[in-house]
Amino acid sequence: VVPDIDRTAKMFIGGKQARPDGGLSFNIYSPNKTLIGEVGAGNRKDIRNAVEAARAAANSWAKATAHNRAQVIYFLAENLAARADEFARRIVQQTGATAMTAHAEVDASIEYIFTAAAWADKYDGRSHGVPKRNVTLAMNEPMGVLAILMPDDNPLLAFAALAAPALAMGNALVIVPSPKHPLSATDLYQVLETSDVPNGTINIVTGDRDELAKTLSEHDDVDAIWYAGSAAGQAAVQKASAANMKRTFVMASVGSPPNIDDVLREATQVKNIWVPYGA
Repeated sequence: VVPDIDRTAKMFIGGKQARPDGGLSFNIYSPNKTLIGEVGAGNRKDIRNAVEAARAAANSWAKATAHNRAQVIYFLAENLAARADEFARRIVQQTGATAMTAHAEVDASIEYIFTAAAWADKYDGRSHGVPKRNVTLAMNEPMGVLAILMPDDNPLLAFAALAAPALAMGNALVIVPSPKHPLSATDLYQVLETSDVPNGTINIVTGDRDELAKTLSEHDDVDAIWYAGSAAGQAAVQKASAANMKRTFVMASVGSPPNIDDVLREATQVKNIWVPYGA
């Protein structure tokens, strides 16, 4: 049932809810074609604002201690758990899933966020012995500003499985939720606002996934982009990102939680430090 008051979801940029630049919105329907909400239709300007907010937050978040990042993400998981029933109902409303399936997705999402938080101070680099009395330290560092375009399946679990590890590794995020099931992401605004997540660290822009993917792929201030969607969309992201040497990670869907080690690896880049010793 659509509320009597206007609850059109806005964007979430720089820690604040912002109206879409174009002033447009689009309807969200349940599987039985019932109107269940509206969300803002983001455009290039909204993406630019989100990227600017992420860039402004990226340095301080990357420099925060791993323990500090873990505590923020733990708090996020705890606040989501406090509203588990609400998010399960939203999944049922959007996807037509059974209540049992929806609760299982919420539980898996919370567990995945807790797991990502635990990895924040454990995904260390490595040391390598090399010739001529040197040692090389291979340090894992965040990518920087990372864009994530979410799939249509498992809207809450996909958000948790992709965003939480990227956040734990010190990245600032620009997220485009599924245009088919965006309400799980927009319902997270209040959770983010009460979880000590620094402003600009997570930015959410709703709209046409492939249109916004093109803008993000071509944006020079986005360091990496993850895309979950059609084969044509994956190819378009990879082609557009090649022009500015942007690192890409593409997939068709997030049907079940991916191996977190794979996601952590994609969320980091290796910095090699050569350390000479001895005579």
